[in-house]
Amino acid sequence: MNLKITHILFLLLLVSLPIKAQESWSLDECINYAVSHNLELNNQAYTVASSKETHKQAIRNLLPSINGSADYVIRYGRSTDPNNNNIIDTDFFSNNYGLNSSIDIFRGFQRVNTIKATKYIYKAVQEDAQQQKYLLAFRVMSAFYDIRFYQGLLEITEEQVSISDTNYAFVKKQLELGLIAQADMYEAESVLLTDKLAVTQAENQLAAAKLNLIQEMNLEGVSTIDLKTDVLNIQENLVETTKTDSVYTKAQAFLPSIKSGQLRVKAAEKEVAIARGGLYPSISLFAGYGTGYYETNIDDISREIISFKNQIRDNASRSIGVSVNIPISNKWSGRSQVKQQKIALQQAENNLKIQEQELYKLIQQLVQEKSALEIENLQSIQKLKAQELSFSIAQKKYEKEMISAVELYQAKVLYTTAKNENLQVQIRLKVNQSTLAFYQGLPVFTIN
Repeated sequence: MNLKITHILFLLLLVSLPIKAQESWSLDECINYAVSHNLELNNQAYTVASSKETHKQAIRNLLPSINGSADYVIRYGRSTDPNNNNIIDTDFFSNNYGLNSSIDIFRGFQRVNTIKATKYIYKAVQEDAQQQKYLLAFRVMSAFYDIRFYQGLLEITEEQVSISDTNYAFVKKQLELGLIAQADMYEAESVLLTDKLAVTQAENQLAAAKLNLIQEMNLEGVSTIDLKTDVLNIQENLVETTKTDSVYTKAQAFLPSIKSGQLRVKAAEKEVAIARGGLYPSISLFAGYGTGYYETNIDDISREIISFKNQIRDNASRSIGVSVNIPISNKWSGRSQVKQQKIALQQAENNLKIQEQELYKLIQQLVQEKSALEIENLQSIQKLKAQELSFSIAQKKYEKEMISAVELYQAKVLYTTAKNENLQVQIRLKVNQSTLAFYQGLPVFTIN
């Protein structure tokens, strides 16, 4: 009995334990989770599925159409006898059955061009869906590195609190020994409280950045997220990344938004061909079979209604033929449609040029920004080293009472500012290099 109770308590303990969430996330893990849980991407998937079905139906439209019909009609009062067209005043019923089929032999190549147009649109929609994944990945990457920045900022502010706390303890001891005035104590305390406030602000900014990443990932049931620690890998200046044309050529070859625009131009060209096909004559082949049963169909000898089986057999009619439709004048609607599709083609071509132009401008800005950030990074490192040395000297002078607390605070502010600037430049440079690497077709992030 005790053993059973032990087993039950153990099972209850397992059930009550919360499911442990993933402890830390890498950039690729964040991106892939966001891609697989983004509702807007689901809409893109539905659009792709709809476009695929439209293309399949365009292919199926080449098949012949077959339609069957059947009716059961009861006539009352004066009516026309369907057998001999005589006017009779008798209530009767009739059955009619028919089977008809038709197939387009020639329609100005509209069917073939429609298949090609829907195929281009289907591929373009697929590229649009991939482009949305890349845009989401960049938003996640931006949120990811925002967290990295505020984590670094928090470390800097905590380090400053530690220094200020040490100085405060030193001043307090000096005050107890009567070596300094009470005003120095107030200054040291003010600096410590200021640094603690900076820590609180950095913590709040970090929490906001984590919430932004959680929302971009659509991560439910959590209020915070931890990232895997890694060292910022700032690449050396690459020759190809300084050439805008080289990066643009590579990006133009694979970027989904550009490929989508190119496919839509091809689809628009086929739409023009479809409109022109409406100006040509169309030829269709058709065939039909019909029969019926009529209550008024009476045998001349027996004066009885001919049986259903015999009427279906004897009343059968068959037809086969070819129809030609020649568009002579439809109020110029056909030619107007051609003009409209030509305008749509010009618009598609212009939209593609706009996308290519925007891409070129973006790469220009990234290349220029990379050069500027690399210089800023070197200068910020030099500045940081100088401010660190200056603060170290100021700290020693303060301990020997050679400078005031205000002068020490000023040196510490300059040192903290230099660290913040260096951290910000490094984060911006990392994002810039990753973005340029993406446009060069390098595997910056992996999307499953």
